[in-house]
Amino acid sequence: MRDLLGLDGAFMKGHCHGQILTVVSLDSSNGIYPLAYAIVESEYTTSWKWFLECLGDDLEMGYNSNFTFISDRQKGVIPAIAQLFPNAEYRYCLRHIHENMRKQWKAREYKEFIWRCATATTARSHFTGRAISDVLLNNMCEVLNGKLEKGRDKPIITCLEFIREYLMKRICNVVKDQRKCQGPLTPTATKLLKKNEQQAAEYIARWNGGGKYQVAGPWNDQHVVDIDQMTCTCRKWELTGIPCRHAIATWSRAMWPKSDCPTRIIPPPYHKMPGRPKKKRRQSMEERMSQKEKSSQIESVIASQSQTQGSKEVEMLSRKFGSVTCGKCKQKSHNKRTCKGQGVGQQEGGGANEGHGQE
Repeated sequence: MRDLLGLDGAFMKGHCHGQILTVVSLDSSNGIYPLAYAIVESEYTTSWKWFLECLGDDLEMGYNSNFTFISDRQKGVIPAIAQLFPNAEYRYCLRHIHENMRKQWKAREYKEFIWRCATATTARSHFTGRAISDVLLNNMCEVLNGKLEKGRDKPIITCLEFIREYLMKRICNVVKDQRKCQGPLTPTATKLLKKNEQQAAEYIARWNGGGKYQVAGPWNDQHVVDIDQMTCTCRKWELTGIPCRHAIATWSRAMWPKSDCPTRIIPPPYHKMPGRPKKKRRQSMEERMSQKEKSSQIESVIASQSQTQGSKEVEMLSRKFGSVTCGKCKQKSHNKRTCKGQGVGQQEGGGANEGHGQE
């Protein structure tokens, strides 16, 4: 059981009037853990004080106990706790706080804002790690009251027996579920820890030389983890008792257990092929065809520009897909170095004939 106690009261429905006071806690798997119940006349301070005194005797809770109480601010419960357990922490049920706010602020946006503020771990400045729980609602008592609804319309003795038999059946069912568990942790704790392990792979931890680490994530969030104190600035490790993703990211490879496998894993054999190794990947037929189509389109665009814009602007274009013109014979499809002099001979012969004709 955790050091978190939920208090609540429910009225009797039959001809016997009164209130059923219940105390419920949480187990290690976040399931309800009923502790005590009683039927009183009404929810007065004296009734709650008597009920809490009996509870303190059973749980050996002294004057300086550090338990954490949560309720929906029932009548008389706060003064009774302040008188009997002055060092205890107290939380209000968030759902009942919102119900009181709806009387003045009825818009849906106010509900979203209050839940965002309450679920932010850094906003829980007055929450300590005593209870090892980040519970914000008193649903554990509401769940128990829902199971006891059929017995609330019966006489007092019959109602008490109905509650006792239900709790006896519940304990047997919990024991059966415990025998099915595998591993040192409960199913809920195992699920939360695996989720944090998956998210920790995206974080980078830097050691500061002592017991602290600076952990940075992909969402520009940065936290400080203290391994010695088992705390993190996100406060999830301190509130829930389960290492957060920032704390898991600080676990180095030196802490990993060594494998007892007798075989040694070696890389597969590799046969070196002759020639220089290729660095570019092989293109598929579709990629080659698309590349040829693009080159033909570019050539057509260059040809159209050469007709309209003139030769000067064409020379300024890229020569990647253009035709080469020889500087000697002024013929295309070859350059000055590979020129065989055919065009030069034709031009010189033509010039000699013209000179002979003039003579």
